Amino acid sequence: MARVTFFSFFPPTLLHTMTKKPLLCSLLLLLAVLAVAGATSPGVELDYSKLSGIIIPGFASTQLRAWSILDCPYSPLDFNPLDLVWLDTTKLLSAVNCWLKCMVLDPHNQTDHPDCKSRPDSGLSGITELDPGYITGPLSSVWKEWIKWCIEFGIEANAIIAVPYDWRLSPAMLEERDLYFHKLKLTFETAYKLRGGPSIVFAHSLGNHVFRYFLEWLKLEIAPKHYNEWLDQHIHAYFAVGAPFLGAIETIEATLSGFTFGLPISEGTARLMFNSFGSALWMLPFSKYCRTDNKYWKHFSGGRHAGQPTYKCDEQEFQSNFSGWPTKIINIEIPSTHAFDAYPSFSEIPESNLSSMECGLPTQLSFSAREISDGTFFKAIEDYDPDSKRMLQLLQKSYLGDPVLNPLTPWERPPIKNVFCIYGSDSKTKVGYYFAPSGKPYPDNWIITDVMYEFEGSLISRSGTLVEGKIGPISGDETVPYLSLSLCKDWLGPKVNITRAPQSEHDGSDVQIQLNVEHHHEEDIVPKMTRLPRVKYITYYEDSESLPGKRTAVWELDKANHRNIVRSPVLMRELWLEMWHDIHPDAKLEFVTKAKRGPLRHEDCYWDYGKARCAWPDYCEYRYVFGDVHLGQSCRLRYTTAEVLSHYL
Repeated sequence: MARVTFFSFFPPTLLHTMTKKPLLCSLLLLLAVLAVAGATSPGVELDYSKLSGIIIPGFASTQLRAWSILDCPYSPLDFNPLDLVWLDTTKLLSAVNCWLKCMVLDPHNQTDHPDCKSRPDSGLSGITELDPGYITGPLSSVWKEWIKWCIEFGIEANAIIAVPYDWRLSPAMLEERDLYFHKLKLTFETAYKLRGGPSIVFAHSLGNHVFRYFLEWLKLEIAPKHYNEWLDQHIHAYFAVGAPFLGAIETIEATLSGFTFGLPISEGTARLMFNSFGSALWMLPFSKYCRTDNKYWKHFSGGRHAGQPTYKCDEQEFQSNFSGWPTKIINIEIPSTHAFDAYPSFSEIPESNLSSMECGLPTQLSFSAREISDGTFFKAIEDYDPDSKRMLQLLQKSYLGDPVLNPLTPWERPPIKNVFCIYGSDSKTKVGYYFAPSGKPYPDNWIITDVMYEFEGSLISRSGTLVEGKIGPISGDETVPYLSLSLCKDWLGPKVNITRAPQSEHDGSDVQIQLNVEHHHEEDIVPKMTRLPRVKYITYYEDSESLPGKRTAVWELDKANHRNIVRSPVLMRELWLEMWHDIHPDAKLEFVTKAKRGPLRHEDCYWDYGKARCAWPDYCEYRYVFGDVHLGQSCRLRYTTAEVLSHYL
């Protein structure tokens, strides 16, 4: 189905955060299958119907609705209470200035525009379709069809819970204005009381950062001795898909030059809008070697000191030129002119002699991830960009000085029983930019002159020339670099089991296994395994021994890009099998076997024209049903889904 390419992760893309729900829904479909299996298969004792699915949306993947009356001059369309703002493409096209008033926030205090305010929609309806309509609805549908599947499989309406939030706000403001984290805590507790079991958390893109902040906020709400007990009772598993653990490079692009989100607006307008959001800096790239001492550490360590959080870096930070990243993230030419001459206002353009910028040679400055996240970069360009001083203030107040958590610090493994980190890899991904003055007024005063990518074991520029730097073993998922995605490998213990298998259905002949591979903390794991040409693999890193009672797994999917991974049938299949294995009392392994993969649904069977039969004859058979219009449609599973799944114990 055709889809609008919305930039969802703001730096990841709008579509990428929009499409995370099918994955969770497929998981819940499995729960329905399990309930059926439990009725027919003795030994299945765990009632999976008690589980709930908690969806934490990503950046720009929640509808925003107007909470004001706004008269739009020169347009027949006005904004009235509960009218769609994000996303209503009709009003965007006909009254862009009015639409912007309802979208932007005051860049200094994150309050609404005086003429219009917007608030996030609630429930599943707020994240199902961003722009409902006969034409726009299917184009902006996130997972509406998958909800239909859930209904067909008998999933209860109260088993799927969406927790939308205003993705324009900084983490502290989410709690201050909307009490979002109080409500999220109540959501987990209500789901437990309603269904009698813990929840499965599914987060994608910025949703992972929101969940991390919630876990830290929760430490201040629950007595330390009851914190882990609360998590064990209310959260069964956490699936982090496409999480930018060390930030996203494309945040820089949106901050300096603007990113249009695939919408019919200029880059300058997109920059103005994005930079008004308090969440604009939530996914800045940062160093894996720098941390903040939390001012509330005394609650857990018994200390008495509570002061301003301090930002400290390890020795590795200063031994590396790139803060652990492949290269310098920002390379920017500073013009020879200063202050207003560097970014003239609209009224000054006709009178300005822009050619004077050519009188002096510009200076090129380079900035690492640490220098971006600690404010050094914004401080350096204060005289050349009117927005940098305000962005620096936002960074210091809402992130570096946040009393709960500085989000621009490395993650530690969440204290949850089952943690699965899933991401795409081996795609051409941006890792750095070259900026230069454009000679135009703000907000169009910077242009991108070159882009650096990681791809196939090398660093290359947009023009194709090689770039010096520190390259990783593989590349990222087209949006988030590999270094940021794979930080969760640090959560694995000293002994890791690695399995590499084809993503497609297979008989096990191309499955490679390495057991008890040594893993040193903060070092990458690179399996010594072969690859067949033109075959996409999924590599599993699994550890169930280093933390008693807890399991950690990392899944790398070849060529799964950031916006499509959550729609991947391969990933959905793996989730079905993993959860089936987890709840079955006859399971003999800690993780589901990877020895073989066959069709699990009727839709997975197809006609093999070369052999004139249904493919996978051990699983599928030809069985015509009235209404079938082609041979492949008549290929169906030989056995029930529960019987097929039982082969993976």
